[in-house]
Amino acid sequence: MGQQWVRPLLFDVLLPLLLYSYLMFRITLLLVVALLAACRNDIYVRDGVTGGNRYHISPQSLLDDDPVLQSWVAYSLSKSICQLEIGGDNPARANSYGCELSSRLRLLDEWAQQRAVNPQLQHAYLDTLAKVQEAAYLDEYVVHYFGKKGWMVPAEVDSLSFQHWRRKNLRGHKSYTRVVGSWSYAKTDSD
Repeated sequence: MGQQWVRPLLFDVLLPLLLYSYLMFRITLLLVVALLAACRNDIYVRDGVTGGNRYHISPQSLLDDDPVLQSWVAYSLSKSICQLEIGGDNPARANSYGCELSSRLRLLDEWAQQRAVNPQLQHAYLDTLAKVQEAAYLDEYVVHYFGKKGWMVPAEVDSLSFQHWRRKNLRGHKSYTRVVGSWSYAKTDSD
């Protein structure tokens, strides 16, 4: 008698909510594919090799609903767009503090969205990175683990404070990057 509310809650509330979330996820993926198809075709095309000025993501990667994979697809797209904006002879080699930070933020945003749909999801690296962000050290993390000479880093980045926090909270931590996609060379007008 006391559990009469369980069945209506399950079938009238939770099931439609899960179905709606799943459908929105699939629609979002289809929109991403459509947007990529509408992009300049000299940037996003199928199959490719490393290096160059054109970025490729396989359709399989976009349609696979693995939450970890989709988080890294978001990272890869964000980073490739940023690299293309930096430009140069070989955008695949372009790198900046802002690029890496914004791409890691996009990675964490996508992971948070995936976990909102399925709170049981776990991934050692992504969960650790989320803890770094919660501690307000993502800027410092990016500089420490991915920093390059020539990066313009804001003065607010507190590397010393991060070192103390890192020693206590990130013992044995290894940074990780999963790039989903590849670069190749687009033909230019002179080719």
